[in-house]
Amino acid sequence: MEELKKTKEKEDEEMEKNPELLENVKLEGEEEKEISQDLEADEEEEETAEDMESLYAQSFQNIAEGEVVKGTIIEIRGTDVVIDVGFKSEGVVPLREFGNRSQIKVGDEVSVLLEATEDQEGRIVLSKWKADRLKNWENVKAAFEEEKIIEGTIVQQIKGGFNVNIGVEAFLPTSQVAVRPTGDLRRFLGQKLPFKIIKMNKRRRNVVISHRIVREEEDKKNRIKLLEEVEKGQLRRGKVKNITDFGAFIDLGGMDGLLHITDISWGRVSHPSEVLAVGDEVEVVILNFDKEKQRISLGLKQKTPNPWMKAEEKYPVGSKVKARVVNITSYGAFVQLEEGMEGLVHISEMSWTRHLNHPSEMLAIGDIIEVVVLSIDKEKQKISLGMKQVEANPWLQVEKKYPAETKIEGRIRNITDYGAFIELEEGIDGLIHVSDMSWSGRVGHPSEIVKKGETVEAVVLAVDPKSKKISLGIKQLTPDPWLTIEERYKPGQSVKGKVTKLTNFGAFLELEKGVEGLAHLSELSEDSISKPEEVVSLGQEVIAKVMRVSAEERRIGLSLKDVEVEEEEA
Repeated sequence: MEELKKTKEKEDEEMEKNPELLENVKLEGEEEKEISQDLEADEEEEETAEDMESLYAQSFQNIAEGEVVKGTIIEIRGTDVVIDVGFKSEGVVPLREFGNRSQIKVGDEVSVLLEATEDQEGRIVLSKWKADRLKNWENVKAAFEEEKIIEGTIVQQIKGGFNVNIGVEAFLPTSQVAVRPTGDLRRFLGQKLPFKIIKMNKRRRNVVISHRIVREEEDKKNRIKLLEEVEKGQLRRGKVKNITDFGAFIDLGGMDGLLHITDISWGRVSHPSEVLAVGDEVEVVILNFDKEKQRISLGLKQKTPNPWMKAEEKYPVGSKVKARVVNITSYGAFVQLEEGMEGLVHISEMSWTRHLNHPSEMLAIGDIIEVVVLSIDKEKQKISLGMKQVEANPWLQVEKKYPAETKIEGRIRNITDYGAFIELEEGIDGLIHVSDMSWSGRVGHPSEIVKKGETVEAVVLAVDPKSKKISLGIKQLTPDPWLTIEERYKPGQSVKGKVTKLTNFGAFLELEKGVEGLAHLSELSEDSISKPEEVVSLGQEVIAKVMRVSAEERRIGLSLKDVEVEEEEA
């Protein structure tokens, strides 16, 4: 100690003798001080770093890997988004996990999943997708537990139903799509709809949803509300939901009402689809309703007055009116006088003269025609109309033009079993009955006397304008030969005749035009025969004896056997 003191004193003496040494010592002291300060600063920085690490550690001590944390976007770098979650290093999330770049910006706060606190590069590992998925599962779980409605988009049709995005993938069975599934269910693809979760298993990632339940609950509420508000005669708007042959079902908002085909229009409607289509919005009248059975009857035509109430005033019998042909049947044509009012033109009322087999020979749908009102039944809502009445009845002049006993000439237009029709003029025919074709009365069919298309003469026998009939005769062109038959034909007289007809009981011989005689089978030969063909043939001319004559019965009995006996005796 004493030596150290001596040494110090010696140094001080040297310093006094050499001042430059004192300066050097000062400089060395300052350097030592600066070094000491630097060391102290380094020690403080190390302590600060240790404190920061301690703080980071403390900030993450309650956050475990696999949890969702809040972070701030601090940079968008190419295809990566850099996020600060308050840890010692930032995390990087691929930009694709955010969808569109325009949807985010620096400074936005986002939720991410902490997958790992450090990767190979020392950065924390974050995921936006997984954070969203966890959040969505929590939302789905809450909706399931609280029986809340959740929205989703139908994205894909699969076996038995659809895949739906409700934040997580869910299964929508076909039976749960709609209350009454109709048509092609693919029309639901891409639609965003409300659903209820009916089954959930998070561990198996299994979620089953229903849109039908949502609709049923809504319909029930709306139905109760509708039945409280509805009144008879009330006007309500609805949408055509379905169309059948007997009417249309209208959705009034939670409940369907029936619009029967008879209540669609005051006029004739063959099918509801002529007036309505599925999806149409219509205003209808409440005709009746039953709250217990939950049924509503609707009307469309009742929105306007019944045009039939003033039909007799507007369309008096005998008045002429123009109408449009709307339907054609085998028995006539229906024409529309105005909206909701139609009348029938029967086929018999279409022409005075033409013989129509079907109304389409004169009319076509859409034709505008002039008609005359024949009768009106307001109660049954029927109007009988006529077309021919627009013109004068030509049959009123027929009686004057063709009086009885007038000789006419005309073309055979048609032949039937009972006679032949002769056309006297356009639309006017006369009938020659088969009984008026020959005085003999032995005509089996009119075609034996006349042929279709040939021109013949006839005599007018009678005219009936009301029945539109003209009776004609051909035999009346010559006098009735039977009036003097007994004077010209005597029993025992030999006559010549032509075989015109063979029957199982004998042969008929034409003696003159309009006069025939019958040779019975027993009078054809002395020999026993079973049929006339054994003795005579059609067209053969033979000699016969007159056996008897009756002008009243128009009969002449003949015998070929007597001629044969007479010849043998001679």
